[in-house]
Amino acid sequence: MTVMTWARAVAALALAVTLSAGSQAAAQSKVDVTGTWAFDVNTDAGAGASTVTFKQDGERLTGHYSGTTLGEADLTGTVKGQAVEFSFSVNIQGNPLDVSYRGTAEGQDAMKGSLTITAIGNGTFTAKRTK
Repeated sequence: MTVMTWARAVAALALAVTLSAGSQAAAQSKVDVTGTWAFDVNTDAGAGASTVTFKQDGERLTGHYSGTTLGEADLTGTVKGQAVEFSFSVNIQGNPLDVSYRGTAEGQDAMKGSLTITAIGNGTFTAKRTK
């Protein structure tokens, strides 16, 4: 084997290893949040718990929020890699509130992040898949 042939073989092997590692990383970075999740939330106004049901179609996210403080609402959002974002609007005693969540999936069954509720403040959350 000549030096030139050997160099080409090494370069081809290095390229194959790099492409394989890249596709493995891409596969590991995809998350599907479809299912029911239990959220624990801490905000400037206090703590609470809620249940969120997600349906993911590619990067598109739809679902339903249910909580004792904010009530019921349909939601929309996105999932891009590990980043999960969703929002919904509620009406509390005649006052419209927009709620936005931004988080990161930690594996397939957990996530954490932050949220903003207009006119109320900011907070953080953790969530675990229950179904």
